[in-house]
Amino acid sequence: KVRPVDIEPQGPVPAIDVLPAPRSMPAPGEGDRFLARLLPRGKNHYTAKPLRPAESEIKTTIGQFRDGSDGGRVVPLERRRRDEMVLTLKSDVGANDGDLVIAEVLSTRRQGLLQARIVDNIGAADAPGAISRIAIHRADIPEHFPDAVNNAADAVQPPTLGNRVDIRELPLVTIDGPDARDFDDAVFAEPDTTRSTDGGWHLVVAIADVAAYVRPGSALDREALKRGNSVYFPDRVVPMLPEALSNGLCSLRPNEDRACIAADLWIGPGGDLRSFSFQRALMRSAARLTYEEVQAARNAGTDPVMPGLFDHLYGAFEALAATRRSRGALDLELPERRVVLAGDGTVKDIVPVQRLDSHRLIEEFMITANVAAARRLQKRGQPVMFRVHDEPSLEKLTDLREALAGFGIKIAKGSVNRPRDFNSILASVRGTAQEIMVSELILRSQMQAVYSPKNLGHFGLGLRDYAHFTSPIRRYADLLVHRALIRGDRLGAGGLDDDQAKQFEELGKHISKTERRAVIAERDANDRYTAAFLAMHIGDSFAGTVRGVTRAGLFIAIDDKGAEGFVPASKLPGGRPRFDSRSQTIESPGGRTYRLGDPVEVRVSEADGLSGSSIFDLMDSGHSGSSNPASRSKKIKSGRKRPDKRNARRKNKLKRQH
Repeated sequence: KVRPVDIEPQGPVPAIDVLPAPRSMPAPGEGDRFLARLLPRGKNHYTAKPLRPAESEIKTTIGQFRDGSDGGRVVPLERRRRDEMVLTLKSDVGANDGDLVIAEVLSTRRQGLLQARIVDNIGAADAPGAISRIAIHRADIPEHFPDAVNNAADAVQPPTLGNRVDIRELPLVTIDGPDARDFDDAVFAEPDTTRSTDGGWHLVVAIADVAAYVRPGSALDREALKRGNSVYFPDRVVPMLPEALSNGLCSLRPNEDRACIAADLWIGPGGDLRSFSFQRALMRSAARLTYEEVQAARNAGTDPVMPGLFDHLYGAFEALAATRRSRGALDLELPERRVVLAGDGTVKDIVPVQRLDSHRLIEEFMITANVAAARRLQKRGQPVMFRVHDEPSLEKLTDLREALAGFGIKIAKGSVNRPRDFNSILASVRGTAQEIMVSELILRSQMQAVYSPKNLGHFGLGLRDYAHFTSPIRRYADLLVHRALIRGDRLGAGGLDDDQAKQFEELGKHISKTERRAVIAERDANDRYTAAFLAMHIGDSFAGTVRGVTRAGLFIAIDDKGAEGFVPASKLPGGRPRFDSRSQTIESPGGRTYRLGDPVEVRVSEADGLSGSSIFDLMDSGHSGSSNPASRSKKIKSGRKRPDKRNARRKNKLKRQH
């Protein structure tokens, strides 16, 4: 199957079958672009006759503009490619010295340098938000909405009751992070009075009814599909839907009428999902709460919304948590850290994110609603966009077994094939210095979760049926599930149409790709913000841990910040080291060995927020390695800041899940 590019169809994307390519043309592969003659076969169905390959896409790079008498140059930001490019063609895009620009890389050279032409100006390198904009451009994430899409969002009218069930008197509450504005979900719980003696729970999970506003094939829908999901950075969000919807009419803001799809879930006292139903409703959130507020109120025994509500919410959560433990869902608790920005956009700090029971409560409620949606659609015979997480491959398990052997953890072949097997390994190192490193190794051994109409189950959660239903404001996959529920349960307009139902396999590949794109961009931005933070600590020393070992050197994570840097092999003491890929160690000629999990002391020698590069010097030259990473050195306090003239010139004011 192929699809057209660079056009905006006014309806569903046509189905196009491709004929064999002529002998003079290489057979097109997945992702290739080619010119073709379209031959109609039926309604919205064509055959494509390949003519020739399309011209290769324009290659661009992001760099800093340096003014000069020769027209100026562009210095790429890419860590692996620092060759300057000379600007030889005039451009309508202006730039000041030091600005971040996007340059088209030409195939010709002058004075031994590649030639380039500026096609866009991101702005001053020290402007607030420059780092996230670099990540956005590198990942080719659509940042701005077309006027037609914004106009369509602005034209949307507030919801009315109509044929919806009125649940505005139900004290549903949203529980999110302090900075959230796109409130997808609201929750309520009460004892199950239909079985008054057994202690079960009635849980209501109300989700924004995005399908009421974003109809299949509309301008809003095409743009949402193109984006696939929202992307979150420390200083901004690039939303899937225009803010008039994502932060406005779709967001379940307190004391405002909102259209929703409400999942009524009946939970047994042991956490089993007994029954469920879905309905379109009109709700009114009783309160906008944060995780910290909910946890503090729970700890204090107070309830700011209504007496007993928190007791009921936590009662339902404890039942569901018991079921999670009994089915042996993977129990990975890796530390998270958040970049804190100052008012001027510079990096103020990198702080740990505390994982609270209130986080777990919402997580379990959402998982339960997702399971109910997947089961409902299967029962109704509707297409399902499953959230699939396959079991680890044999190759990944072999790598894990060899890596764990370096920690003294022996695993027999074939003995680890269930989530609870991984949990046993995690339990054996809980509370030790090995815990974080072993958790990271187990995480690396897992397969990547994807979207697919084929139900392969969710290995990590230990679930047979699982789909994403609870975040349609920020994930297109959830919107597809909503549409399928609307069609399957005959809940009114906005349901899945036949054309889109036939494209689920292709849609699953696309939204899996946009999700990976978002993850890469978010990680890229965090790396650059981290480097910008470290640039303010040139010369400072920190306690760290070896997180990666390669032939090129060591990746080190600073213990209390999580910030990572690289120690090149050339900087290791004792001369050229020897790398052992099997044991994941580097040994210097003097006999010093470095392995995963080793404690080290490092000093920040170089850091650049624009490139995201951070280079460390190893301080503990007397380190002789340790076969037992549990033997930790004491925490190293930050040393006195030492001025670095090389970095002073570069110093700037830069600032999804199951």
